[in-house]
Amino acid sequence: MTDSNGRSLYFFSDDAGDTSTCYGGCATAWPIFYVNNPTLSDGLKSSDFATITRNDGSKQTTYKGWPLYYFAQDSKAGDVKGDPVGKVWYVAKPDYTVMIANGQLKGNDGNLYDSLYNPGTGLTRYITDDHGHTLYNFKNDSFNINKFTKADYSNNPSWPVDTLSSIGSVPSTLNKTDFANVTVVGRTQLTYKGRPLYFFGPDAAKRGSNKGISIPNVNKPITWPYANENITPAPKQ
Repeated sequence: MTDSNGRSLYFFSDDAGDTSTCYGGCATAWPIFYVNNPTLSDGLKSSDFATITRNDGSKQTTYKGWPLYYFAQDSKAGDVKGDPVGKVWYVAKPDYTVMIANGQLKGNDGNLYDSLYNPGTGLTRYITDDHGHTLYNFKNDSFNINKFTKADYSNNPSWPVDTLSSIGSVPSTLNKTDFANVTVVGRTQLTYKGRPLYFFGPDAAKRGSNKGISIPNVNKPITWPYANENITPAPKQ
């Protein structure tokens, strides 16, 4: 996506929550994008765009919840020099299958965890849907086989399957061929490296919420690990 002059726009993985985290020197290198009531090209929906008020009081346009930025080193229309700077800046695309968030893990137990599920603070990279909702794997699943969801979908509210059926673009640090679709009792489920992808019901489709990492507890092996780019392919039966 670009502005009306063809200048590329970007997402920032650290913006895993509901606001921008880019200020000071970051905002100098990555100027914010804001247009009141933007004119949209065919294929874009006005409902996907919104405006947030930043901590400094300025306005910023968001797309599917992701604040939009320029990259100062892009000198002309069509430049995408900012992708994938630091593996946290990605050129904004309207058809992302998933995105990469970089945020704090906080379990359903209210405790903070690091990327290894140990108590602690710090940013962890994890995969989300295009709106920034955390995705998970179930440790007992096999390659492209969902072993959790019941035939009557009675447990789906707890761990809803990601039913995205159309695989579009992916962030440039991921491989599109690692994504596929399987059929689970008549419904489509997205998989990554053969691992079926789920949401966690109590996350309540809230950006930055990743409560599922502590279910049922954080004793190893983890039952519901957060989806991430470093996971190994699911085992085959």
